[in-house]
Amino acid sequence: MSPSRSDHVTRFAVVGNPENRRVALFSAAVRAAGLPGPRVVPWLDVLRAGGARFGDDETVRVDSPGENPDVDRMLRDVTDPARVEGSARWYRRFTAAARTLTGGHRLDDADELAVLFDKRRCHAVLREAGVPVPASPTSGPGAAPVRGWEDVRALMREHRLPRVFLKLAHGSSASGVLAIETASGGRIRATTSVERADDGRMFNSLRLRRHHDEREIAAVVDALAPDGLHLERWVPKAAVGGRTCDLRVVVVAGRATHAVARTSRSPMTNLHLGGERGDLAAVRAAVETAGGDWAGLLAVCERAAACFPRTLCVGVDLLPAVGWRRFAVGEVNAFGDLLPRLTGLPGSGAEGLDTYAAQVRAVLRTDPASVPPHSPRKLRHAATDPTAASAVAVPAAPTASPGPAGSAGRA
Repeated sequence: MSPSRSDHVTRFAVVGNPENRRVALFSAAVRAAGLPGPRVVPWLDVLRAGGARFGDDETVRVDSPGENPDVDRMLRDVTDPARVEGSARWYRRFTAAARTLTGGHRLDDADELAVLFDKRRCHAVLREAGVPVPASPTSGPGAAPVRGWEDVRALMREHRLPRVFLKLAHGSSASGVLAIETASGGRIRATTSVERADDGRMFNSLRLRRHHDEREIAAVVDALAPDGLHLERWVPKAAVGGRTCDLRVVVVAGRATHAVARTSRSPMTNLHLGGERGDLAAVRAAVETAGGDWAGLLAVCERAAACFPRTLCVGVDLLPAVGWRRFAVGEVNAFGDLLPRLTGLPGSGAEGLDTYAAQVRAVLRTDPASVPPHSPRKLRHAATDPTAASAVAVPAAPTASPGPAGSAGRA
């Protein structure tokens, strides 16, 4: 991941959608460090040309191809971005496109991206590394296939899983997710953002739906199954302020630098589905009052990130169990750093930096000779002060054995 030393200032390039706020925020962080703005290579150009080449002096960030209808159409063959279908096609084309990027010093790895965007493979890698994850019968190469609702029901019975999350193997942002609960007497309930049209097409909705008719649930699952499904135990989550809670923890260069609590009254905490940012101080107090270990919580996220030694930054979704003493990693997201206006955790080395500034600083720390001599010593918040310049160090990544990498999610 490290750029080579030279007498020249580090030059960044970013593969992304030029109009996207992700690219804008990263570009602001680069300029805030006193460097020239990054060369932006549009995903649309990469897909049309069949690849892109970078110079030996360029440090290359790959960003999300999401939120661009033309790019989405090329990756999924759908004309409506709200459609759920096509995630397997998206995965094949996106991972293939990532491998057409050549040259430069990469801040990610195409092979690791391929695992990060397959929940089944990611779960298995984390489990093998000793990272706590929810129990799952569908992770790893020898897992049973999920061809439809009958397979889901059979796996739930066989593995004694009365409550599960069923996810698209290559989905993100709760697309296609069903939170399924069963009870005595054949009762069943599924909570999902999927809206199924009369003609069978499926759409992501901003409103959660609860289904109690098993035939309707089966119809949704059967329609999702061709794109690949991942099943895992529903971990009852701890609550803060009367709302269930999980955490998104950003790990940069091996160090947990940023965290946000997400709370909800539903099984999904995603902000676009009615979730809210919670009080992180209250979460930490709940952990410590229960006799838990806040540093240990962050260490779990760092262990998850260490499964991806060739990826500079990941976003780890951490599930605190009821009681605040046990934690499991739900997902690891390749593009999980979009947390505008959030600055670094105390003691993280990224205090005062947003997630993008922390990543830029981590790169520059590996090659301090590349920092322009005129750079000011203080860094202000890059997202709000594009003239600021970086001088706060983020620790380099710990040594870790390369291996299959981590989980899914276009964040």
